[in-house]
Parts: sequence; structure tokens; C-alpha cells
Amino acid sequence: MDTSKLDNGVRVRFPPSPTGDPHVGLIRSALFNYAFAKHYGGKLVLRIEDTDAARNTEESYQAILQTLRWMGLEWDEGPEVGGEHGPYRQSERGEIYQDMAARLRESGFAYPCYCTAEELEAARELARQEKRNPGYEGTCRNLTPEQIAAYEAEGRTHVLRFRLPDRQIAWNDLVRGEIAFEAENVPDYPLLRADGSPLYALTNPVDDALMGITHVLRGEDLLPSTPRQIPLHEALVELGVSKQVPEFGHLPFVMGEGNKKLSKRDPQASFSYYPRTGYLPEGVLNYLALLGWSLGNDEEIFGKQELVAGFDGTRINSSPARFDLKKCEAINAVHLRRLETEDLAKRILPFLDREGLLLGGEDGHLADEGEWRTLLAATPLVQERMTVLSEAVPMLGFLFTGDGTDRRHAFQVNEADAEKVLTADAWPALAAATAALSALGTEESPWTVQAIDDALRAALIEGLGLKPKNAFTPVRVAVTGRRVSPPLFESLELLGRDRALARLNAATTRARAAASTAS
Repeated sequence: MDTSKLDNGVRVRFPPSPTGDPHVGLIRSALFNYAFAKHYGGKLVLRIEDTDAARNTEESYQAILQTLRWMGLEWDEGPEVGGEHGPYRQSERGEIYQDMAARLRESGFAYPCYCTAEELEAARELARQEKRNPGYEGTCRNLTPEQIAAYEAEGRTHVLRFRLPDRQIAWNDLVRGEIAFEAENVPDYPLLRADGSPLYALTNPVDDALMGITHVLRGEDLLPSTPRQIPLHEALVELGVSKQVPEFGHLPFVMGEGNKKLSKRDPQASFSYYPRTGYLPEGVLNYLALLGWSLGNDEEIFGKQELVAGFDGTRINSSPARFDLKKCEAINAVHLRRLETEDLAKRILPFLDREGLLLGGEDGHLADEGEWRTLLAATPLVQERMTVLSEAVPMLGFLFTGDGTDRRHAFQVNEADAEKVLTADAWPALAAATAALSALGTEESPWTVQAIDDALRAALIEGLGLKPKNAFTPVRVAVTGRRVSPPLFESLELLGRDRALARLNAATTRARAAASTAS
């Protein structure tokens, strides 16, 4: 793509409406615009399209900003950053739209339409009966001053319509190639409502023109509006408002289950699910980039730098992209396993804190340095077992629960696992394990992984003749509370002698009671 003739380089925009939780498809669009801009050394403009006061919320606005920053998609111009083309919230640009509408009307590109809703519906119904295009027929296109005065005298209100050219409208789409719409399929459309408030059909192109946008990458659902917007852009060029008509590219739909467009009702569609569940920004970015694009050479794992380097726009696929949560998890797991131990531990920490498992602290620092050392030591034990950060909580929670009053949460054994494992049959193994481990923790026999391994194998496998599963599963449930946990011997070492023995004693008592009941 030749961008050398652009006066101010590549300029793209991301224009979300703050009307709910950010959608996966919306953030995929932001990602593609970011990668496109950075690939060509251009700028990304964030513009908030918040003219719908009834639906816009401050919560949604903040969620958009937080999501983009969580993803690492910093914008070059826009809210909280500034720039020479502000304001960047459409709700603050009302005078600009009124001025542009007046200029379009004065120059003949737009005209007042006095048709009532009933008249428009009657015309549409007649067109349907006659099997014609039911679009606006241009009734008010060439009103005389006398006709306008008569309508005004009747007290009729009017909308402002754009006068579309009587010719084919075509463009070379960056994603889909040559696209053309015949004139009869693109009727004149409103720019201003009867109350004078601007419509998307006016605000979006006007902002793109005034902000110098050179390329528009947006969803396929907006493609039908493009043959309307291109003539308006041409009019704005003729009026000297902008220097060029942007190039358009329409990104493929993101599909959900049943090959239907991913709906806001789909659980995976709401973007807040991913940070909350413990996906990594790197993993989500990687997966979203694959929804309609590829790096080539069958490379599926890459980071932001590789994405930017390869994103020239030529490998955007026009076919719908199917969202597969399992593949997203798998890609996230790869990025998670690539993290350095300290980095991963810092990312796990908020999830433990959210469950009240830590003693406290601020700004990502623990109040108890011992907790941080424990977390650092435990992190490598679970790194290969995790796909998302929240999975660390059930696997590591046993290390941060207390058997006394020093912890915010007391240690609890998962009752379903206990009923299956801490039975009468487990009593001999638990008693033997408790006795064997009680001998450790001295200068001669320190509480180490190797010593714990040797002691338990000698007592349970050699001494009782048990198979490893039958030998170690009761011990695992007793000390971690679950049948699935980090490696047992390392877990025991991190837990410490006193807490480990206290939990083993409690489990032994339970199993002994079960044996007494059974007899």
C-alpha cells in the first residue's frame, strides 16, 4: 500500500459508543486499527461517539478507556491525551455539526425535506406493492422557495437530507476489493433530525474529514452506509473541509455458536470477562488478531510487535471469523507459560487478594514479605497447569489459608474430595504419613522436598505396600484440600512442617472416625 503521498501520514480512528460493556468485536476493530496505524508509522485517533444521551453511560466510557489500556492499545489523539482536532467526544462537537450542515445546505449538497412520517410510510408501502426500491423517492429534492414557504406556513417541520449523486458509487475496499452500488439503491438520507440534532450519517463523516482520517477500518455491518458516506466525503473535499476521501476497509463478522454473529448475549462476547477471569492482555491480543487476519507461514503465536510489523492490511480475510473460546484459552496458556516467574507471580497476586487470601498491602505489594516469597516459590509449580490466572486461586489457596487465627480464611478441605478420599481405607496411609513426617524438621532431617519424598515413599510404598496413587492422594487432599494440586512434596515444603502436620492430624482423625463407624 502506497502511503507516501499522504500529507500527514496514515491516520485511522476508533470511534466507540459508550452504551454498554465493550464487545469482543469492538476491541478486535480497535486492535486492527492500532496495528494498521503503527505498521505505517501513523496515528490512532480515539473518538467517542456519544450523541445518544439516553443510552450513553460514564461507566461504559471508562470501561472503553480501561479496556484499551489493559490491551496496551494506547491512542495518539483523543480523550485524556488531547490533540489538535478535539474535542474528541461528539457530545461536545454540536456547533461543528450545525455549521457543517448549514454549509452543505447553502452549497446545494443538502436540502430540507418536509415529508411527514405518514407520507413516507405510504410511499414505501406503494413501492413495495409495485416491487420497487422502498427508499426515499426525492419528493422534496427540488422544492421551490414558494413550496418551502407553504410548508413552513403549514407548521411542518423538516429534516435535512443529503443529495446523493445520480450515478454508481464504487470504491476499492481494502478488504473486499471492488464494491459498487447503483444510484437507485442509495436514496437521499437525513443528516439532521426535525429537532435539528445531528445523525450518525453526518457526525461520523464530518469528524473523519476534520480529523484528517485517511483510512477507515470498521465492521462489515457498516458496509451499507459506505455508499452514503463516500459522496458526503467528496462534498466535504469540494468545500475545502478535507483533502481526501478516506479509503475504506470492512472487517469480517465475528461469529459465535451456530455460525451466528457473536451477540452481546453470548458470555464470551463481553470483553470484561477476560481480565476478570485472568486472561493475559498478550494472549487476548494474539487471539483477537487471528479473527480475520494471519501473520503468515502458519504462525499463530506472536506478540504486539510482530503483529504491528506484519499488519500491512493485505492478509485481512473477508470471510467471517469464528470465535472459539477453547482456542483463546490455549493461546493464552502459551503466553502464560512464557512469563518470567516474578512477572507471573505479580499477575496472580490480585486474584488471590480478590478472594481475601492475602494479609493485605497496597500497590501490588504484600504486607507480609513471607507471603511474597511463598508465592514466588509456588508460581513455577502451577505455571504449566494453568490456562488463566484465576486458576491459581484454587491451586495455591491452601498456602494462604490458616489453621489458626493468623489468616483471614481458615483452611477447608473440599468436601466432595474428602468424602471420596479421606475414608476408612485411607486411615493407615494418613497415620503412617503423619508419623513419617513428624520425624522431619531437625538439623539431621530437614524439612526439604527430598527428605519429604524419601520419608513418604519409605512409609507408604515400601512400608505399607501401597501404589503411589493410593499412597499420596489422601496426603494431598489432607494438606491442600483438593485432589488436584501442585506437586505434593513441593507443596508440603512450602506449607511448612507445623501446618502440614496439623492438617494431616485432622485428616487422620476424620479417617479414623470413618473406620470406627464402619466397624
